[in-house]
Amino acid sequence: MTNRIRKIINDPVYGFITIDDPLVFQVISHPWYQRLRRIHQMAFAHLVYPGAVHTRLHHSLGAYHLMCSALTELKNKGVDITPEEETAAKVAILLHDIGHGPFSHALENVLINNTSHETISILIMRVLNEQMKGQLHKAIDIFTNNYTKPFLHQLISGQLDVDRMDYLTRDSFYTGVSEGVIGYDRILKMLTVKEGDLMVEEKGIYSIEKFLVARRLMYWQVYLHKTVLGAEKTLVKIVQRAKELIQQGHEVPAASVTFDFFLKSPTSKAFIEQHLDKFCLLDDYDVLAAIKNWVFHSDTVLSTLCRSFIERRLLKVKLQAEPFDQDWIKTQRNNICRHLKINDADCDYFIFTGEAENTTYNPTVERINILFKNETVTDISKVDNALIHQALASPVKKYYICYYNC
Repeated sequence: MTNRIRKIINDPVYGFITIDDPLVFQVISHPWYQRLRRIHQMAFAHLVYPGAVHTRLHHSLGAYHLMCSALTELKNKGVDITPEEETAAKVAILLHDIGHGPFSHALENVLINNTSHETISILIMRVLNEQMKGQLHKAIDIFTNNYTKPFLHQLISGQLDVDRMDYLTRDSFYTGVSEGVIGYDRILKMLTVKEGDLMVEEKGIYSIEKFLVARRLMYWQVYLHKTVLGAEKTLVKIVQRAKELIQQGHEVPAASVTFDFFLKSPTSKAFIEQHLDKFCLLDDYDVLAAIKNWVFHSDTVLSTLCRSFIERRLLKVKLQAEPFDQDWIKTQRNNICRHLKINDADCDYFIFTGEAENTTYNPTVERINILFKNETVTDISKVDNALIHQALASPVKKYYICYYNC
């Protein structure tokens, strides 16, 4: 007979979160999962919103809690969900972000080339499945959308998943940005399933609209805030410079053997697959300690970037609707080169442009379907008098420039 497990976690957002399944407890106790304690959920948002210091573990447990609530609601409405499927869905949401590297999205595809965190998550889940004697097989099928009940995957990954519900709720809580507050509890009550797909009852339309608008506001006010953007781009340039110097034969010792290993190695999916154990030792502290050391490096570019980062004298960032004037950029480049006494090639680390884009609702990717009382189904963007209409389905693009403020 399976030993009973009952643990409670006191979460500042939802109150008590209950762990009552032996497999769930085994996953949470694993060292690779516990690494999420050492990875910030919002990378450098705390440089603007000092309270935003919560971790990937906070978010993972929060998403798990919402998944438990969603599954309970659906079962109460007569949706067929077996105990095994319930456990598998809970494990899948717990592990949905386990493939994140240091500082979450900020270093994605920089430290590990051309490999998304979702890809690494699947690699980790497969290894854990072997260690746990095949108990995660169904969770992996649900996570990869290869299971016979699509709504279980849609609860994990979609435009109305518990992942987004938690990060909006949690990020608005920790930042203090009230524009991100959503009615997650009402949304969960309004969830239903028809022909295997996740849908929302007609009564939940306004809660869904609030959810989508809150997500749009949080992106521009928090996730793509110019100072947050500047800090993340500075970090990217630091890692790129460190790698460049190493490739040129210079000594750039990191503060940990783990970070040192990844800086010196040509990373790829195949490489990560062979060194998952090392990847799962890598976290924010490895990177931050190295940056503190590199403040004293002999290379002007690396040391200047690191000192600016540590002292919060970040690259200046401007956002606007139109591309930046090339003559103005050239003038800024000349000023930076002269001030820092560096060549034009190295100046690329101190002035560069890019684009930031956000879409409120994209019906071509994953639709949010509304189930009406007469059993008809309509995409939320096509509901009469809906706030979310076609105009909000178009992406909003802004051009940015980051540059060293002389």
